[in-house]
Amino acid sequence: MFTGIVQATCEVVAINKKDGLNTLEIAMKPDLREGLITGASVANNGVCLTVTRIADDRVFFDVMEETLSVTNLSNLQLGSKVNIERSLTFGSEIGGHILSGHIHTQARVLEVSHTQAHFDIKLEVDPKWMNYILYKGFVGVNGCSLTVGEVTETSFMLHLIPETLKLTNLDMIKAGETLNVEIDSQTQAIVDTVERVLAKRANI
Repeated sequence: MFTGIVQATCEVVAINKKDGLNTLEIAMKPDLREGLITGASVANNGVCLTVTRIADDRVFFDVMEETLSVTNLSNLQLGSKVNIERSLTFGSEIGGHILSGHIHTQARVLEVSHTQAHFDIKLEVDPKWMNYILYKGFVGVNGCSLTVGEVTETSFMLHLIPETLKLTNLDMIKAGETLNVEIDSQTQAIVDTVERVLAKRANI
């Protein structure tokens, strides 16, 4: 489990492509590697990956073909920066909202508006996911727990503060790129339950 509070952006220093999977080598600073062991879970751009090896300052992750097909990890190149969050530990402060690290869909960046006063991103997703993306609700974007701004039938806005931009890779994105999206599980459960109840009443 994760909180959506990104701890650092780390560089992809190698990508070993094999049949059915890619092995990522991520350079991590000592504080991020402290206590990290093989088999631990780490969110990379919001995707829960298992540590397969640790060598010096490099941490290795295998990314299966299915994960590559549904996330933006397939777009990584040497030098790319990924948002990193270690898994939640008992007693840790939860500053964002609970995320599982399982990506539901990808969002396409429609617009990026960056001025001295604001940094806004407009994202487009498949309309079926907009049922769960609500104004002032939560959504996980590239592993970041963010509050949703204005919504339409197919898009939603994010209004980012300087601290988020400093700690994440969202300040680097451009129109046309894709970002990983994880829907808030509680919102999804409530919406699905209400829809089922209303559907039953309509059939009575």
